[in-house]
Amino acid sequence: MSFNPLPAVLSFLLIALVIFVLIVLIRSVRIVPQARAGVVERLGKYQRTLNPGLTILIPFVDRLLPLLDLREQVVSFPPQPVITEDNLVVSIDTVVYFQVTDARAATYEIANYIQAVEQLTTTTLRNVVGGLNLEQALTSRDQINGQLRGVLDEATGRWGIRVSRVELKAIDPPLSIQDSMEKQMRAERDRRAAILTAEGTKQSQILTAEGERQSSILRAEGDAKAAILRADGEAQAIQKVFDAIHAGRPDQKLLAYQYLQTLPKLAEGTSNKLWIIPSEVGEALKGIGGVLGNVAPDAGDSTDGAPRH
Repeated sequence: MSFNPLPAVLSFLLIALVIFVLIVLIRSVRIVPQARAGVVERLGKYQRTLNPGLTILIPFVDRLLPLLDLREQVVSFPPQPVITEDNLVVSIDTVVYFQVTDARAATYEIANYIQAVEQLTTTTLRNVVGGLNLEQALTSRDQINGQLRGVLDEATGRWGIRVSRVELKAIDPPLSIQDSMEKQMRAERDRRAAILTAEGTKQSQILTAEGERQSSILRAEGDAKAAILRADGEAQAIQKVFDAIHAGRPDQKLLAYQYLQTLPKLAEGTSNKLWIIPSEVGEALKGIGGVLGNVAPDAGDSTDGAPRH
């Protein structure tokens, strides 16, 4: 019985053909995910840029390069030493936000665009911060960010990259400078606290003086009104007494008697060292004496009981 190798060869060829077809299909069909882009080279030359979706390539002729991410990317670069205008070395951390807008330019115009962005950021940062002193560098972050973004966006445009934002994550001056700044800030806070305390004391004294002044004014107004009311009361009392006296029609004898009764009241009080007797006292005494002189003879005649004819 003879062995026939033909079926085995045919089986091997069939298996090889199936494997070849599978390889061709695998190399021919490509699926590009969303927010990705692929560059196709045909025989080593740029042929086209693949958009997201299904595409067919020519096996062994077309070659698909690694896909590029079209989403906005964030890259944080390590701290870079930068010398300021006043010869101080500060360490600055930067964060760059960029996006690939042209896959062909990002592939052929630059070998490694991430490294290129990092180096460009470092050199631009040293140029910008080198023209500022330490205080300006610490307080002008928005200005530095804007200048960095403008320079990077202009330089990376031909690379198919758009720089959307640049941020300074940290600016660290030397430790000796940090100690000096802390002492200065502490002294400034103490000065402001002393000023606020002095202002508070001043306002308190002003308010206290204003309150005392208002109190004195109100007290004086009250005393004035009380004096006016007392004067009005005394005037009304005098007027009533005067009206009552005139209504009773007193004669000269009664007035002289009341005048003598009022004289002792003039000498009342501990401060009266000298008492001056008015000249009208004599006239009053004469009037009273005349009254008493007229009354006494009548009483004597009435006592004797002997009428005169």
